[in-house]
Amino acid sequence: MNDDFTFSVKSTRFDEHYLPSDNTRVTTNFANLARGANRRENLRNALRMIDNRFNALAHWDNPEGDRYFVELDIISVEMRVGPEGNGDTFPSIEVLKTTIVDRKTSDRIEGIVGNNFSSYLRDYDFSVVLREHNQNKSEFSVPDDFGDLHGKLFQSFVNSSAYKEHFKKPPVICLSVSENKIYQRTENQHPVLGVEYQPNESSLTEQYFRKMGLQVRYFMPPNSAAPLAFYFSGDLLNDYTNLELISTISTMETFQKIYRPEIYNANSVAGQCFQPSLKHPDYSLIRIDYDREERSRLAIEQGKFAQEKFIEPYQAMLEQWSAQSAR
Repeated sequence: MNDDFTFSVKSTRFDEHYLPSDNTRVTTNFANLARGANRRENLRNALRMIDNRFNALAHWDNPEGDRYFVELDIISVEMRVGPEGNGDTFPSIEVLKTTIVDRKTSDRIEGIVGNNFSSYLRDYDFSVVLREHNQNKSEFSVPDDFGDLHGKLFQSFVNSSAYKEHFKKPPVICLSVSENKIYQRTENQHPVLGVEYQPNESSLTEQYFRKMGLQVRYFMPPNSAAPLAFYFSGDLLNDYTNLELISTISTMETFQKIYRPEIYNANSVAGQCFQPSLKHPDYSLIRIDYDREERSRLAIEQGKFAQEKFIEPYQAMLEQWSAQSAR
């Protein structure tokens, strides 16, 4: 069954000239910013925010606050379905890779791969499978095998030769906290990641990413308004350098400020006990256009795309592969 899926990796620079490809999910953060009349200004402002935040966190030996800038590459992973699929490909996932450029030394420092996480199959699970499973039910529930296939495919990619040829370290994915959970501040504090928070219970997103082989910790970096969720394998605090971690924080906190300003650009900082809310009224707007309502609507369309182009044509093969990989 090892020959049923092979992966190929493509890289596209994310800068003010970026244009989304046909295979990019239009709800992806970076793709959403690159649309409309103000696309170039959106991109320029977002990149400036990332660089400013990076230098604020990497403040040592950086008296002018402009020593570093961050280059971002969109990593697009295509999955080729084996002989039964006659070599057909499906856009599997998209993530971001950071590279840190040191103006003082002219060094280019490899950052972290992951950061943002985009997946058509995840849209299918959350916007099609979960929706249909709970239709006309009085209480919300989750199918027993929810996320199994997606998790196994993700781990297959991370363990593949394609991943190992391009990336030296495992991915770190950085997401928003959940509105449905309460987060308690702990005494643990990291110089870059900041103060650690712990949720009152596990979220559906946590459970979904656990099937991808990832655990989660929540940290609120210095001068942030709210904690971020860091999904990783291994040891988050010791497997990555401070600059690598800062590249992820500066990138993903910027995206969160743009499309969840009620939480991440709030005018008050998360306290000892914190429950995030998109209805929080006291926040500052970012001068970047972003259509959050369209993002939610299109997720359903993208889930149906995965159903029609991947799940239904290869259902028997996928079920067999998933069953064998569980042994």
